[in-house]
Amino acid sequence: MNNRTSVKELKVGLNFGGGIMPVGRLAMHERAIYFEYEREFIEHGLEISPLRLPLKSGVSSFDYSLFEGLPGVFNDSIPDGWGRLLFDRFARTQGINPSEFTPLDRLAYIGKYGMGALVFEPDYSANDAHDMIILDHLAEQAQDVLNGTSDDVLQELLSLNGSSAGARPKALIGVNQARTHIVHGVNDLPDEYASWLVKFANSQDGLDAGAIEYVYALMATEAGINMPDVHLFPAQKGSGYFAIKRFDRKGNKRYHMHTACGLLHSDFRTPSLDYEDLIALTSMLTRDVREVEKMYQLAVFNVLAHNRDDHAKNFSFLMDERGQWILSPAYDLTFSSGPRGEQSTMVMGEGGNPKVEHLIKLGEEANIAKDRIHEIIAKTAESLTKWSELAKHYGVSAANIKLIEKRMNNGA
Repeated sequence: MNNRTSVKELKVGLNFGGGIMPVGRLAMHERAIYFEYEREFIEHGLEISPLRLPLKSGVSSFDYSLFEGLPGVFNDSIPDGWGRLLFDRFARTQGINPSEFTPLDRLAYIGKYGMGALVFEPDYSANDAHDMIILDHLAEQAQDVLNGTSDDVLQELLSLNGSSAGARPKALIGVNQARTHIVHGVNDLPDEYASWLVKFANSQDGLDAGAIEYVYALMATEAGINMPDVHLFPAQKGSGYFAIKRFDRKGNKRYHMHTACGLLHSDFRTPSLDYEDLIALTSMLTRDVREVEKMYQLAVFNVLAHNRDDHAKNFSFLMDERGQWILSPAYDLTFSSGPRGEQSTMVMGEGGNPKVEHLIKLGEEANIAKDRIHEIIAKTAESLTKWSELAKHYGVSAANIKLIEKRMNNGA
């Protein structure tokens, strides 16, 4: 990092697991970023971002005030929160002011091993070995970084972050089938290992944050929501580390991943979306009523379970090498308060206190059969009655069990 010169041009490709397909080029002049598709890629007909970066010849550029001028599809590859903190701290240890890094520089450090199928060259990403990982050590190191007391672990934590987003410390890991052995998981993995993501508590979390998210995942599965495999790894301190199997990887196969935030060029920090928008986006992108219903199920769960941090980065879509889109499995489902305590994504215009009647109206607008709407709501409500029993079993504190139960009961 010390000897680097700022990246002025970046090649963009897609790797679905069978080699890199050139997509186009990003270039930077002064503060403006420009993108142009390769002619051959246009002929393939794969729409990687149909709303804001549709396939067409010629040069595109975007407003600097959102995503620092990047198209949303590439901004999705840049970590925020924890990942950005790590990168900026590490830059400072190398004598570089993070403000000097451009979005193209950051993409070059994501390189070929970010989330999804997009790859970037030049590739300055850290090489990771398949060394064994001890989660308790990682958790301590993450806490040291949050406390501002440790520079020597920054490079390892940075190499484990890939381009994962969000505020809580996390690492990309490889897990064996028995879930007894963990290795670095950013690059390609040995046979018998699968790609997972594990989270650690941040400064605001209690030591039971992992258990709370794990119980929410169990309840969501019970409610019929499409969830990836999840696991609660044991911890020396607290009730465990929440881990989720990555859905952008399946063996060596990769899927292009795009958030609602990136697709719609919606700033997730100033929530303005309604679930109506997300349902319309799901319908337009997937052309599949089953996927629309999955988005509706998420709306119901988030409202009834008091997950109010349901912003535009917490909904993603996956595209395969044929250009077929589906809604991704659910993630980041946990007890949370949104901006000013409101739902980050509104329900039929209601953000302060959306209720069952708003959810029914949303379902009707989505053309879901009335019987099915009531079935989804009832099944979700039933799954949430398991909260206290499951939370106690997995080590959630008595105070949090009581608080969350109260919010669930009062919420909708």
